[in-house]
Amino acid sequence: MRRYYAFGDYLKEVFGKKVYKVNVDAGFTCPNRDGTLGRFGCIYCNNNSFRPSNCAPTKPIRAQIDEGIEYLKRRYNAKAFLVYFQPYTNTYAPVDYLEKLYNEALSTPEVIGLAIGTRPDCIDNQKLSLLQSLSRKYMIIVEYGLQSIYDKSLKFIRRGHDYETFLKAVYSTHERGILVGAHIIVGLPTETRQESLLMAEEINRHPIKFLKIHQLQVVKDTPLARLYEIKPFPVFEYEEYLDFVVDFIERLSPEIVIQRLFATAPEEILIAPKWNRSKQQILNDINKRLEERNACQGSKCSFDRYRALCC
Repeated sequence: MRRYYAFGDYLKEVFGKKVYKVNVDAGFTCPNRDGTLGRFGCIYCNNNSFRPSNCAPTKPIRAQIDEGIEYLKRRYNAKAFLVYFQPYTNTYAPVDYLEKLYNEALSTPEVIGLAIGTRPDCIDNQKLSLLQSLSRKYMIIVEYGLQSIYDKSLKFIRRGHDYETFLKAVYSTHERGILVGAHIIVGLPTETRQESLLMAEEINRHPIKFLKIHQLQVVKDTPLARLYEIKPFPVFEYEEYLDFVVDFIERLSPEIVIQRLFATAPEEILIAPKWNRSKQQILNDINKRLEERNACQGSKCSFDRYRALCC
């Protein structure tokens, strides 16, 4: 039995079958890169660290989706798909353009919904109305890049917004009946281990259904890499991270669906930490550590999430 609430399990509960994710790159930029807020992006950001190799903005959206679906059908006999708009800020455009883009992605019969990665300062009532209308027929998940609940850390990573901006976006989205996800980075040099762990308890307090956890990675061609070269700072060693992520899982509400437990930048651009483990090895070791402790998601969570969200 799995000891945490995994995204695949959640989708199977909802749809009665396995759902596969198709990643697409719609060619968006970001206000932290186009001059609105900045020119160089967040301090850690090199989008090649999380863009799948089959996902390229030079291809039309429909072509990316068709190729992704064809591959997944051939390899896994897949029958249902969630289109994931992943790189950069996927609500950073006029609402008319977004409507056309999202509807194109949903036009394939086997596509059951969208997951949309974006920033909490790039959403508004018009865009939420569009997403709300789509959510009446499809699963719509808006994944907000939070990264940290601490404004000192958001300032350090040059995020361009504060924690309050994130909370406003979360509640505005939730009130429309749209599913909300969050991405966090743990192990920032501005935070202690305990501060990073406390993020689990804070997330429990808000209507966040999905969570992605990333350990801080230093990748090439980023301001963070230049800082690390000048004055290296501690990053998670492998065994240390296994202990940390199990501690975090124990503190996280069992109602929150975990979409990701660690980051995996390509080896050719990764500077640190270098664990030299496959994704499956890392998952196996996390599960093994949970079993060794007889731990599970929420086993150290005392917060009554349901009561708090209804009050």
